Amino acid sequence: MEHLCGQLTFWPNLTLHSDRPDLPECFQLSVLPWAPCIYLWAVSPLYILYLKRNSRGYIMMSILNRIKTVLGLILWIVCWTDLFSSFHEMNQNQSKPPIYFVTPLIVGMTMLLATFLIQFERLKGVQSSGVLFIFWTISVLCAIVPFRSKIMHANQENGVDDKLRFTTFYIYFGLTLLELILSCFNEKPPLFSSVATDPNVCPETTAGFLSKMTFWWFTSMAIKGYKSPLENKDLWSLNKQDSSELVVPNLLNEWEVEKSKAQSEQSVKEQATFTKTGAETNHVGGGPEEAEVLLSERKESRKPSFLWALLRAFGPYFLIGSAFKLLQDLITFVNPQLLRMLIDFTKDKHAPLWWGYALAFLMFGTSLLQTLILHQHFQYCFVTGMRLRSGIIGAIYRKSLVITNEAKRSSTVGEVVNLMSVDAQRFMDLTTFLNMLWSAPLQIILALFFLWQNLGPSVLAGVAVMVLLIPFNAFIAMKTRTYQVEQMKYKDDRIKLMNEILNGIKVLKLYAWEVSFKEKILQIRQKELNVLRKTAYLSALSTMAWTSAPFLVALTTFAVFVSVKKENILDAERAFVSLSLFNILRFPLNMLPQVISSIVQASVSLKRIQDFLSHPELDPESVDRRNNTSEYAVTVVNGKFAWAKQDQPTLDNINVMVPQGSLLAVVGHVGCGKTSLVSALLGEMEKLDGQISIRGSVAYVPQQAWIQNCTLRDNILFGRPYVEHKYRCVLEACALTPDLEVLPGGDQTEIGEKGINLSGGQRQRVSLARALYSESDVYLLDDPLSAVDAHVAKHIFDKVIGPEGVLKGKTRILVTHGISFLPQVDNILVLVDGRVSEMGSYQELLKQNGAFAEFLRNYSLEDIIEDDEVTLSLVDEEEDFPDDALSNHADMVDNEPVVNEARRQFMRQISIMSNDPENPKKMSRRRRCSERKHSEPPAEKKEQKVNKLIQAETTETGRVKFKVYWEYMKAVGPLLSLFICFLYGCQSAAAIGANFWLSEWTNDAENNRTQENMEMRVGVYAALGISQGALILANCLLCRAYSMLKAAHATHLHMLQAILRAPQAFFEATPSGRVLNRFSKDVDTIDTLIPENIDIWMRTFWYTVNVLLVCSALTPMFLIVIVPLMLFYWWVQRFYVATSRQLKRLESVSRSPIYSHFSETITGTSVIRAYGRNAAFVLLSDMKVDENQKSYYPGIVSNRWLGVRIEFIGNCIVLFAALFAAVGRDKLSPGLVGLSVSYALQVTMSLNWMVRMTSDLESNIVAVERVKEYSETQTEAPWVVQDKRPPPDWPPEGNVEFVDYSVRYREGLDLVLRNISLKVKGGEKIGIVGRTGAGKSSMTLCLFRLLEAADGEIVIDEVKISEIGLHDLRSKLTIIPQEPVLFSGSLRMNLDPFDKYTDEELWKALEQSHLKKFVSNQSAKLDLECSEGGENLSVGQRQLVCLARALLRKTRILVLDEATAAVDLETDDLIQSTIRTQFEDCTVFTIAHRLNTIMDYTRVLVLDKGQIAEFDTPGNLIAQKGIFFGMAKDAGLA
Repeated sequence: MEHLCGQLTFWPNLTLHSDRPDLPECFQLSVLPWAPCIYLWAVSPLYILYLKRNSRGYIMMSILNRIKTVLGLILWIVCWTDLFSSFHEMNQNQSKPPIYFVTPLIVGMTMLLATFLIQFERLKGVQSSGVLFIFWTISVLCAIVPFRSKIMHANQENGVDDKLRFTTFYIYFGLTLLELILSCFNEKPPLFSSVATDPNVCPETTAGFLSKMTFWWFTSMAIKGYKSPLENKDLWSLNKQDSSELVVPNLLNEWEVEKSKAQSEQSVKEQATFTKTGAETNHVGGGPEEAEVLLSERKESRKPSFLWALLRAFGPYFLIGSAFKLLQDLITFVNPQLLRMLIDFTKDKHAPLWWGYALAFLMFGTSLLQTLILHQHFQYCFVTGMRLRSGIIGAIYRKSLVITNEAKRSSTVGEVVNLMSVDAQRFMDLTTFLNMLWSAPLQIILALFFLWQNLGPSVLAGVAVMVLLIPFNAFIAMKTRTYQVEQMKYKDDRIKLMNEILNGIKVLKLYAWEVSFKEKILQIRQKELNVLRKTAYLSALSTMAWTSAPFLVALTTFAVFVSVKKENILDAERAFVSLSLFNILRFPLNMLPQVISSIVQASVSLKRIQDFLSHPELDPESVDRRNNTSEYAVTVVNGKFAWAKQDQPTLDNINVMVPQGSLLAVVGHVGCGKTSLVSALLGEMEKLDGQISIRGSVAYVPQQAWIQNCTLRDNILFGRPYVEHKYRCVLEACALTPDLEVLPGGDQTEIGEKGINLSGGQRQRVSLARALYSESDVYLLDDPLSAVDAHVAKHIFDKVIGPEGVLKGKTRILVTHGISFLPQVDNILVLVDGRVSEMGSYQELLKQNGAFAEFLRNYSLEDIIEDDEVTLSLVDEEEDFPDDALSNHADMVDNEPVVNEARRQFMRQISIMSNDPENPKKMSRRRRCSERKHSEPPAEKKEQKVNKLIQAETTETGRVKFKVYWEYMKAVGPLLSLFICFLYGCQSAAAIGANFWLSEWTNDAENNRTQENMEMRVGVYAALGISQGALILANCLLCRAYSMLKAAHATHLHMLQAILRAPQAFFEATPSGRVLNRFSKDVDTIDTLIPENIDIWMRTFWYTVNVLLVCSALTPMFLIVIVPLMLFYWWVQRFYVATSRQLKRLESVSRSPIYSHFSETITGTSVIRAYGRNAAFVLLSDMKVDENQKSYYPGIVSNRWLGVRIEFIGNCIVLFAALFAAVGRDKLSPGLVGLSVSYALQVTMSLNWMVRMTSDLESNIVAVERVKEYSETQTEAPWVVQDKRPPPDWPPEGNVEFVDYSVRYREGLDLVLRNISLKVKGGEKIGIVGRTGAGKSSMTLCLFRLLEAADGEIVIDEVKISEIGLHDLRSKLTIIPQEPVLFSGSLRMNLDPFDKYTDEELWKALEQSHLKKFVSNQSAKLDLECSEGGENLSVGQRQLVCLARALLRKTRILVLDEATAAVDLETDDLIQSTIRTQFEDCTVFTIAHRLNTIMDYTRVLVLDKGQIAEFDTPGNLIAQKGIFFGMAKDAGLA
């Protein structure tokens, strides 16, 4: 320095101890002006490189920009004026030291660089520059010292000697200050940026540097959210760089790179092996054996690593966050050092007062810097996590659309949805802590280093305690994990059972089995609560360890320190600096085990995701889709197909040629490979051999219709544009028009997931309509006619598929079981065991008398003959209108033969005209829309308000009412709640006591009384600390293990009872998912989250109160500051809680569509692929993810926004505690100063937690409200009415009488049965028939009182059924329901849930229901496990189990709701014969779909539109030639 400054002093010692401090001149000339220059030159190369890479467009020159540039140039001129004046003075022979040349030169060059950066940033579209802002700030800060000292010197020396430099300096200072102020303002956004086009752009993109650092730009949303609850439209659009559109392709590209790397490495290895095996390298593999050798050698080749792809895609961004974290870790350790200096300052009474102020402001400054840096780090981490989630979900979704069937088998839908929800979430959570992996060890090492300096080797005692606590905590964590797994298992069991109960609720009610299932649920729940209680014990222990740890560490360290050597004196400085360092240590030590365990979890997730993404994909080339010009639309040559590569081929040696425009029927027995053939044509199967080609586009109708959860119209359009005329034709052809009249919203009706609110037939027809609307070239129809009624099937065949249908001229491949249609098809393909046994026209095949003729003989022959007659006559036009869907409009049943005749004429004409070669197109289109009386629907129909069956789930908005908290307190017990609060107070009193005692102890050092009462000091300190731990333990046990679990038990019980008692209508209007959600998510919240929230909230609340009490007690001045700070705190937290709560709600609402859309997609992949809609669905999924992230992102930022503001309050508390300590140092002992400041340093953490917990508690307490809402659903009639119980042997006869009976489904709907009166004597067999929707099923529901009468009554054997309890009624009737419902559990449980019957009785029932052989062949016999929904039994067997149930109950009255399509003819005959023999003397009501089953019944009841149309013996009815005769004629029985 001497060389540069000459005789100017650089660092004398006197400056700091005077009351008017000043820095020496050389220092002011060198270090201070150089600091900002060094910073800017160091940063700018990197910054310029960064800007070159990331250009955001270009900003027009604005006034602001011009001013900044001009000021920069003036600054450069000012600096060089100094330089030239130095040269001038040198010429005058006044020799100046070199510093006068060097500094202006450096500063001037830097100003030029700054000016260049201002312009360069403008060209690269930077609106506000952090780099320059920091540069101007440092410049101004460094110029303040010379600013003050130049004035001081001028005052002392009465005048200025160097006037030029004096002036240039003040000009320089003024200009830098101006530049600093100007750099706070923003430039306009760049040209052509999204800001101009996007109406709701996120203000972050245009926010300035300061605004970004403090998250000020978020304030507008916080205010909006406070004024009124946020809605979806208030959310900002997602930043471009966070959207799936950019994130997912980025990740997928890296993943592709990884895969190709792995493959190329493999092929390199392969080449090596080839060179080893074959002597001739060009000859690849000498047959299969050699190839196998190679395969086995290659097995250990490396898999592509998904981790590397993730790192390359998201690593660079994440590293910026890590850099912030490093900075923050280092700054953390500045404050304890400042605290030491502050305590020194209070001891040293002669030190000048400005030291105290300087230290206080330094503490404030470092805390503030730490806050800003920490939150930037969090922001980067969270955004990385968010992008990770988007990327992973996108990758999995895209993959799931292309994986093979084999791969699909290995991972179920649930597993894949879990990959998306759970595993992606794990990654997201991990990114926030990942930096702790290196940061925690770093913090621990630094803390130990400073502690060693402070206390010497005694620190090791404290560290030993900490290290001992780690295994203790780890043990607790392990145990908790196992308990959690166990609890999850019980929870899953409970939810699974609950799900079955909800799905089979109708059956439970019909059988009156609710009580037994309620007991089962409560048993599981009890186990679950027992596990929760164990978890609560553990968490109490770990809470105690966590809160007492710093205290125990301090106690051992201090005790060891004072007892090791006589000279060791525990003074305030040592004690409180050590305490604050121990507090810093606490966080990393606790986090490390957590981070490690979450890394372990994430690695498991990573492996699962990687495995899924490495699954083999379908080969898009397996089906040749090129438009070759052969006359065949579909050709398969020597096809050999399997579902998986290593499986047996399902189809072998398949040769099929389908000519352009022909109709091919595929028939064969069950399981002979018909569906497989269709799948092979779609390219869904593994092609082992042969080739397939298809000309043109494909439409596909699967056997199980796949319906999306959207409107009916969207299901049919399936992404194609809406054309009114074409759309109407399609509806008409698929017989959907009458259904639209019944649906509440016409074709705008929202269809539930899996098409829940459509009947099976309607679903199938919608699926068909979708194919029809797509106007493809080739139609693959996989048995679309099985699910619809016979006459509808006929209608569809005639109108759509058959030779005269809309599709004539297209190539159609129809898989069918309906024999009646076969004579009308062009070709028939007969499959036997996966091979084509014969193929040809109907007549040819009959002549051959082969497998096909055999197939026909198995089915009833008269069926065919009768149908032949029909075929000979013109295609029967009477069946013009389907009678499926309640179309009982009189005007459609035309009885005037004239009209009919006219219509036939018309049809003939049209069909002749449509053969006109001139203009076939136009005519056939007309022909397709067979001119009807109402081809156009009335216009007003379309605009009606859609009445939704399923009401939207209510989300509460706004503040949570106090009532809800009160509900929870009532569940816990009001007195107990108060006592718990009181205990928390006691615990914090003990903590304050211990710390005050410590400060007294340290004051002994001042008065040199350390030795005499050392034992007492240590003893009392220990006692206070341990009592604090004991209080915490007691509190946690009382709070979590007892009272809160009591509340959890009570709330669940009430809800379960209410749900089981709810009427049937409730379940029809409420999706089961919603009820399940209450039982899983909300109950879980009440079980675990709320107790935890309350616990943490109470602890942090009392801690904060402690801090404020201590500071105010020591320096009463502090009270003045507390009031405004607390007001500000209250204000911020109100804004935050209102906004963040609503954001959380929006986020959870927008999250479930991602998963439901996904599981829907997975079930429909083959349809999506067949129609070529992959890209559209990927876009849809991306949109849903972005929609979710749109509400998640402000949620993250709201936490940062809050953090910066709350920590600012904490920093102010630190500032004032230190200031007042400095001011009142004469009155305060060093111990008390240490106490108050070290307390204040801890407060930011607890303030932050308190707001978080308040907000979490508010979000979670809603669960109590939601559970309560379902606990208060209206109930059905009582199960047992004590004074009206029927006699035990009731009903003795089985007489049933309906008296003027009417009923409706729900309030406000029309009557389904109107004024029905009839008498049935005991033992009669009654068949009930009628068109769909005539009220057949409603009659049976009325008998069981699932529907309560609107009018009139039903009397069974002199007892009015409306007066007795429901269980008394239902247990005396028996029903065999249409859809057999089984519950998961043993077969015995399914037959007899109450254990009423002996094994003999069960076996007898099984024998009579023809199940004995099947059951006795099973190893488990009666304890055979039925899977969920009875999936491991066939539908026929399930139906027989229901029969066995009926045989066991053997009541006087049996209701049989006949199964339609589920059962094959054989099973049906079995059931019928059993009923005829076993229930001979019972009254039987049968709802018949197949008329032949009821032709020998006593009487038949024909219902029409809810009224009795005919009621007589079958013979009489046929003679009457009424409705029944018409139906019998259709069925070929009359």
